[in-house]
Amino acid sequence: MRIICIANQKGGVGKTTTAVALADGIAEHGKRVLLVDWDPQSSLTVSLGFKPESLKRTVYDSLAALIRNKKSPTIRDSILKTANPNIDLVPANIELSQAQLDLVSALSRELILKDMLATVRDAYDFIIIDCLPSLGLLTINALCAADEILIPLQADYLAMKGLALLLDTVIHVKERLNPGLKISGILFTMTSPRTLHSKEVIEITKKAFGDRIRVFDAVIPVSVRFKEAPAAGQSILTYAPKSEGAAAYRLLTEEVLK
Repeated sequence: MRIICIANQKGGVGKTTTAVALADGIAEHGKRVLLVDWDPQSSLTVSLGFKPESLKRTVYDSLAALIRNKKSPTIRDSILKTANPNIDLVPANIELSQAQLDLVSALSRELILKDMLATVRDAYDFIIIDCLPSLGLLTINALCAADEILIPLQADYLAMKGLALLLDTVIHVKERLNPGLKISGILFTMTSPRTLHSKEVIEITKKAFGDRIRVFDAVIPVSVRFKEAPAAGQSILTYAPKSEGAAAYRLLTEEVLK
């Protein structure tokens, strides 16, 4: 059983797209996957066809209960079935933004999500956490709960420069809170393989980090299909299964499973 945290403090790099597509790819191999929306913007919840404002229970309800030492609702009470029988979802909505304040005074505040997931981890082969674009307490919780972190990175020079800050955070969490945490790899997203800039950024990153951090062979291209798929409540693998983007995420899935 593996818990994968998909994180980058920079927004718009394809974290949610990657979470949905990777879950779908893993499910194609017959594995059971739990997706956890850990972002108040609830992009993951929306991408799977749910309306955040109409949900009866979300991940915040179980987080708030645990902080207040209440036995219910648990995270199991928030789980929703998706269109894919092998994929379940713990949804989120704007209420999760309150968690940043709640966690400040909580006992063992960095380990709340880990404790929440402990009650359901045996029911799944993979748990994938879609993080918000921040390095605050919510993301620290995800890093403490995870076995590994997958980092989507836009093939852009400024995005690459911000990678060092994220890696510093990962190192601190590993040293102080979660010694088993590892980096599963860097995934380049929104790339234009034919442009010189994308090629240069990928090469610079491999030279700077490639000796200690895996850079996935899968490279996710720019495609309008990625914008259309969430509107249909589907991943790129089901919305456009023969597209270049779907092929790239299937390659990523193979790399992750290996």
